[in-house]
Amino acid sequence: MEINNEIVDKIASLSKLTFSGAEKEAIKNDMNKMLDFVGKLEEVDTEGVSPLIHISEEVNVLRPDKSEYSISQEEALKNAPKKDSTYFKIPKVLKS
Repeated sequence: MEINNEIVDKIASLSKLTFSGAEKEAIKNDMNKMLDFVGKLEEVDTEGVSPLIHISEEVNVLRPDKSEYSISQEEALKNAPKKDSTYFKIPKVLKS
């Protein structure tokens, strides 16, 4: 498959991009290089090679869930510039 100006124009239209003449030529050359590279990958003999589904054999490597002491709600509210009973007060960030 060869990338031509028509294909570049269609891809540019789908992606809502516009290219000048020089940019279009550069994009076309880059896309042709990508297709050539994929073509080289297709030449690799993969007979007997099982598909790689996961990068690693590790499954769900997680740290243990441990309860640790943290500051209390009252201690946290002592440092708050504005508070309302048991909550921090912040400026409104969403418009109605």
